Amino acid sequence: MCARAGRSRAADVPTTLIDGIKTNYEVIGNGPPLLMYAPAGFDATLDKWKTQGVYARIKLLDHLPKKYSCIVFDRRETGQSGGRVERITWAHYVAQGKGLLEHLKFKRAHLMGGCMGCCPVVAFGVAHPEMVMSMILYWPVGGAKYRISTHKRFADHLAYVEQRGLAGVVSLVMQEGKAFNAEPRGGPWASVIKSDRAFADAYSKLDAGKYTQLVADMCRTLFDRDTSPGAEPDDLLRCEIPALVVPGRDVSHATSAARYLEECLPKAEYWDVLPEAQTEQTAPARLLEFLDRAGDRRGTTAI
Repeated sequence: MCARAGRSRAADVPTTLIDGIKTNYEVIGNGPPLLMYAPAGFDATLDKWKTQGVYARIKLLDHLPKKYSCIVFDRRETGQSGGRVERITWAHYVAQGKGLLEHLKFKRAHLMGGCMGCCPVVAFGVAHPEMVMSMILYWPVGGAKYRISTHKRFADHLAYVEQRGLAGVVSLVMQEGKAFNAEPRGGPWASVIKSDRAFADAYSKLDAGKYTQLVADMCRTLFDRDTSPGAEPDDLLRCEIPALVVPGRDVSHATSAARYLEECLPKAEYWDVLPEAQTEQTAPARLLEFLDRAGDRRGTTAI
């Protein structure tokens, strides 16, 4: 279906095409590569590492770049990255990160995910373990309330498609300008609709019936469990990549989801600290200590 790339938010922000879709990214700092899948669900833009919830408080990008090359990017369908209307799976998000590492000529990297970004990180580790030096899973999404609320978000979008059609979705997004997280009626491609008029025009002409089935299937397969999604437990149990799991504690980041990942990943460390004790003084130091130890296992080599 329709595929277009969005416009850069600034002329000096680098971009690259991955599978025909533009990725907006930045590399901050120097040292071994750390690929960072942003938090904020379906608004996972690179700036969320500085502005979103706990991440604004712990200020990772004030500390991690002192020792690591932090690769931050707008996930596809968010921010100024492009998108394509297709049944997106975790493998699509893995492919974006893998393509970005290849573009930057890194054979291996540390991976970090925040919030829903944890899902493609574990999927990446299962699919390409030879490329992953370690995984940091910060506030993984999951829990029954998270699954229920996410399914409702998709249902609200599809109800609006039924009422107003895809042209109505485009009109709403152009008027409101909000991402899927903030306005469910705009759907998973809202950010691309907003940033790219040609994409929006093509989107409005799609077959509504086929689109509805595609979105329903996407929701069902991405959010198919009451714990942390992203990879099958049998695959996680065979994963030998060092991992650090940092728990959240709210309706979208159930502590049970973090404990599930600790249980399934054989080399997981669990930082048993309540969210309010995760501060700029404690969190960056704990993450750096983990990364330094994981990096001692083997070097990082450019392609």
